[in-house]
Amino acid sequence: MGSIRRTVAELVQERWNDHRPGLWFEGQVLSHHRVAAGAAARAALLADLLPPGTDPPHLAVLLDNTPEYPMWLSAAALAGAAVAGVNPTRRGPELARDILHTESRVLITERAHLPLLDGLRLPGVRVLVTDTDAYADLLAPYEGAEPDASTATPEHRLLLYFTSGSTGAPKAAICTQGRLAAAGRSLVDHFGVRREDTHYICMPMFHGNAVIADWAPALAAGAGVALRRRFSASGFLADVRACRATYFTYVGRAVQYILATPARPDDRDNPLRMGFGTEAGAVDAAAFERRFGVRLVEGYGSSEGGAAVQWTPGTPAGAIGRAAPGDDLAVVDPATRHECPAAVFAEDGRLLNGTDSIGELVNRGPNPFEGYWRNPEANAERRRAGPDGDGWYWTGDLFYRDAAGYLYFAGRTDDRLRVDSENLAAAVIENILARYEGAAAVAVYAVPDAVAGDQVMAAVALREGAGFDPSAFGEFLLSQPDLGTKMAPRFVRIVERMPVTATNKVHRAGLRREGFRCPDPVWWRPPGESAYRPLTAPDVEELLAEYRARGREELLTR
Repeated sequence: MGSIRRTVAELVQERWNDHRPGLWFEGQVLSHHRVAAGAAARAALLADLLPPGTDPPHLAVLLDNTPEYPMWLSAAALAGAAVAGVNPTRRGPELARDILHTESRVLITERAHLPLLDGLRLPGVRVLVTDTDAYADLLAPYEGAEPDASTATPEHRLLLYFTSGSTGAPKAAICTQGRLAAAGRSLVDHFGVRREDTHYICMPMFHGNAVIADWAPALAAGAGVALRRRFSASGFLADVRACRATYFTYVGRAVQYILATPARPDDRDNPLRMGFGTEAGAVDAAAFERRFGVRLVEGYGSSEGGAAVQWTPGTPAGAIGRAAPGDDLAVVDPATRHECPAAVFAEDGRLLNGTDSIGELVNRGPNPFEGYWRNPEANAERRRAGPDGDGWYWTGDLFYRDAAGYLYFAGRTDDRLRVDSENLAAAVIENILARYEGAAAVAVYAVPDAVAGDQVMAAVALREGAGFDPSAFGEFLLSQPDLGTKMAPRFVRIVERMPVTATNKVHRAGLRREGFRCPDPVWWRPPGESAYRPLTAPDVEELLAEYRARGREELLTR
């Protein structure tokens, strides 16, 4: 590619007259040419729907992963417009806020999501419902359009995708055509994506993972895509086989859900070459490869494009990789803004100096962060000065780095725990607890201590047919050589299913708010005791009285 910056519109136009199979969806197969033609028709419709002088136009897309989604992404690229992906788990005023905040003049949706719009005030927004006769009639006059990429530039905004912060309104990160095309080409080169490949898109397309890490490299390589309307662990392998998928992406707990399905003797009979994603964890990644014969590559890329870590051959187990070319990444102490010392490991792999070595990942060099839409405060928070006064990109994620420069993910900055004056990272503890034989999923988070700092709490979803044996769990903890003395959970919440966001990430904010006052069974180790026992209503009242006496009760609801 050299120094020439491509546009997504050019990549769409290149698929015109490409009659190979290009898109699989629920038994239907469309050629690359038909997808490009559909994009051209929608781009022409969009030009007539939006008033003159709208530059660039924004449209909101509230859809499941149907063929309409990639067609409207492609149409927006051809029209020089931007797509705001709308999360269908948002409700009421929050949903309206997302649509209006992005100044979208058109909303693309489907009948299944129309109830979400009941009672919402969306002034100036035209709603198109894709699975209706009215929509087909509206689109019909434009069916002969051909894709024209001549007016699109790399600087045109293409995506306004909401980041899933734990507090405050979601921020709409900007991604231009040039950045998305470059990201797709980078993954093509890194993973050797071929025209003959098929990318399975089962993560929601309103999220950056599916578009940037799955759809974009397929488009850049001329590979096909297969869409799953919504993620299904039980349907995963059947889908992969049906469309001969070779690559997929995942986020959060998706891999755990797939592993929780019943194993079959023919699980390895599949065409997948690899999966690429985040937060699977070393234990589950190894289990996935053993069962399905498919290597998972854990990557890291800030959703906003400000920092990236790439896996390369030789990356140690548990590490994500090293800084991507062009990035000057450092792990720094947010308080002092100085680089943290390298991690020190015991022979058994236990991190010995987590308090000192874990810090926030920053990019001190040039980076492609393009800002948030209409949010200068969030932009300033991302770009803060380092000790030398230059603007750094602060990822909001915790990492530690070994002496060879390999980076290890340790969670979000709000996933840090401080127990008895020692800083701990939730992800480090989770990776250890994930070894527990009966656990299908584990989440670790902080609950306030009655005196000072935090206590460790874990939510555990059990495998089908498994029960929670507190004695066996305690013995398991004692047998883990890398579990530090402050890491063992004080509270263990047994959940039927791990609460997750729409992108399959653990809903930690909700877990933290509920703490030990939750509807699920909770086991705990009272101070001075080594064994777990049920947390009873009198126990809770006694704990609350202690918090109240020390003026810390209000911390339990934050």
